[in-house]
Amino acid sequence: MSVDYESLTFERLGHASKRLETADGTIIYIDPWSEVLEGEPGDGDVIFVTHDDFDHYDPAAIAAVAGPDVTVAAYEAIDTDEVAVDVVDLPYEGETTVAGIDVRTIPAYNDPDGDHVDEDGEPYHADGEVIGLVLTLEGTTVLCPSDTDSLPHHESLSADVFIPPIGGHFTMNRAEAADLARSVDAELVLPEHYDTFEPIETDAEAFAAELEADGIRVELF
Repeated sequence: MSVDYESLTFERLGHASKRLETADGTIIYIDPWSEVLEGEPGDGDVIFVTHDDFDHYDPAAIAAVAGPDVTVAAYEAIDTDEVAVDVVDLPYEGETTVAGIDVRTIPAYNDPDGDHVDEDGEPYHADGEVIGLVLTLEGTTVLCPSDTDSLPHHESLSADVFIPPIGGHFTMNRAEAADLARSVDAELVLPEHYDTFEPIETDAEAFAAELEADGIRVELF
């Protein structure tokens, strides 16, 4: 299922893998994962990778979606030696331009004093291991926070399109994601990172209904 917003088209390939297309035909993938891909589309112009968990950084998936002139941009902490093309390093926090796309990177992690920690009390995603992305595409701001809790710095952000994880356990849960959707004043919310594994099963329909009651468009794409 694809979803349109202004001049952009969004498709959730599965889990946290996304395909975006602009009006000028630029194809963008974020965190492609082989497990959810169908074949080898080979149409990607730009590929972004937010961290090195197996379901986000997958060199085989990058190769499968990469077009002939692809630009791959990955968080600088990832060892990308297995990627067959040169990789643009993305900072932990900052602003840059990738293939003409304005990109802001933001910290993404689990609060060590919060609920999303392992049996040893360690956060599933420690500070410094993951980045979120704020992309500006044809005048539309797209916020992809990646695998993270809802954090204080998110309160300063605004976005037209918000793509949050809602499964809980490893990331913010659906209630926390709904609060953040309101905070960033999103016009369209496209939830991801849920129902793939048992620990992240959630009621996506309830998430959608809660925000739609506030007049916020949600698509389970």
